[in-house]
Amino acid sequence: MKNKFSLFIVAIFLSFCFVIFYKGLNTPNNYTPKVNEKKNIPTFKAKDFDSDNYINSDKIFEENTFYIVNIWASWCVPCRTEHSLLMQLSKNESIKLIGLNYRDNFNNAKKFIDDLGNPYSRILIDKDGTLGVEFGAYGVPETFLIDKNKDIIKKFVGPINQEIVNEIKLIIK
Repeated sequence: MKNKFSLFIVAIFLSFCFVIFYKGLNTPNNYTPKVNEKKNIPTFKAKDFDSDNYINSDKIFEENTFYIVNIWASWCVPCRTEHSLLMQLSKNESIKLIGLNYRDNFNNAKKFIDDLGNPYSRILIDKDGTLGVEFGAYGVPETFLIDKNKDIIKKFVGPINQEIVNEIKLIIK
């Protein structure tokens, strides 16, 4: 009788553990912040990728146009995946792409751009990651759509896809 009761308790315990693990594996645990709230772009000073000179944000965003700020790194596999779509977006004259090279080795980043092409009108270096944090990023890749009033109007977490490109094109019309 004692063995049957112990076996019953073990079976209940294992069933309970199975249910908990099963629920845990099937519940997405991705944190997605609210990204549709307008917020001003941060004021900053960053090193230019090509000239190695520092530039102020008011000089970067001085034109009355839409901007995309794309946070990327050469070590980021999804960044490589989205790069062809960024090249496609760069052909649209209604928008300017700004690249933010995040916590990367300069030579690796240069090779990445040389190999895949440069969709950006300007690339900024964020060696320690603080500028990405100021934008509100918590990983790479992340993409921010900035309107003519210099407000971040949309944030895309993760690599962009064709659906996101179509959404951006609709917004900037």
